Amino acid sequence: MFNIVPWKLYEADLERFWVHYGLIILGAVIVIITAIVQWAKPAPYGKHESMSSNWGCAVPQRLGHMLSDATPGVVLFLLVFFLYGKARGYANYVFLAVWLCHYTHRGVLHPLMMRYKSSNVAIGITLGGFIPNCLFHFVNADFVGNAEYDSNYYYDPRFIIGLLLYIIGFIINKWADWKLRSLRSQKGSTGYYIPYGGLFELISCPNYFGEFVEWIGWTISTWSLAGLVWTLFAAATFFPRSRHNHQWYKANFEFYPPNRKALIPWIF
Repeated sequence: MFNIVPWKLYEADLERFWVHYGLIILGAVIVIITAIVQWAKPAPYGKHESMSSNWGCAVPQRLGHMLSDATPGVVLFLLVFFLYGKARGYANYVFLAVWLCHYTHRGVLHPLMMRYKSSNVAIGITLGGFIPNCLFHFVNADFVGNAEYDSNYYYDPRFIIGLLLYIIGFIINKWADWKLRSLRSQKGSTGYYIPYGGLFELISCPNYFGEFVEWIGWTISTWSLAGLVWTLFAAATFFPRSRHNHQWYKANFEFYPPNRKALIPWIF
C-alpha cells in the first residue's frame, strides 16, 4: 500500500512538533528574503568579491569556508541527529550518510583542495552562510533523526528515485568543482578563465546545477518539508548567483559562448 506520508514524526510531542514546523516557516521567510536580495545584487564573494569591503574584517578563505559549511553541515548535524534524534531505522542512517558525504567534501575537502583567487574572505560573508545553514541544517537533522519511516520504505519509488538524483547531482557537482580547480593548474594562478567540456558547454554554472539536483533528490527521498525548504533556499541562492556569474562571464570575455545558459540547460 502506498502511503502519502511514509513516516511518523512527533505524534506524541506537540511541543517539538510545533518547534520543528515553526522553524520551517521561518526558513520559508528567509527563502523569500534571500531570493529578493540576491536577485537584486550578487553575493560579494568569488567573482564579485570586490563588493565585500564593508562586510567586516578578513579571515582566511579556507577557514571561513569550513566554518560556514562544515560546522553546521557536519558537527551540528551529527549532534542533532544523535543527541536530539530518536529514530534509528535504516532510512535514517542512509540519509545521515548521504548528507555527511556532501558536507564532508563541501566543508572540509573542498576548501583544502580549491585554488582560491584570494586567500582571505570578509567575516560577514562567512557569517552570511553560517547563520542560515545552522537553521536549515538543524531542521533537516531534526527530521531525519526523528522521522520513523515505514519498514519497507527502501522499496518506495520516492526513496529510490530521490537517492539516484542525489548521486547524479553529487557527481555533477564534484566534477564541476574539479574542472574549475583545474583551470588554475599552475601554482600562483589566480585569474578567471572560460571553462569548457561536459555541462560547461551548456551552462555557466554546472556546479550549482549539480548541487541543486542533489537537494531535489534529498527532498524527494526524505519526502519532507524540511528538505523542501532547504531546496528552495538553495534555489534562492543558485538561480540569482548563476545569473550574476553568467552576466559576469559575458561582460568580461568577448568571445564567451553565446548559446550557454546560466543554470538550467536550454532553459535558464
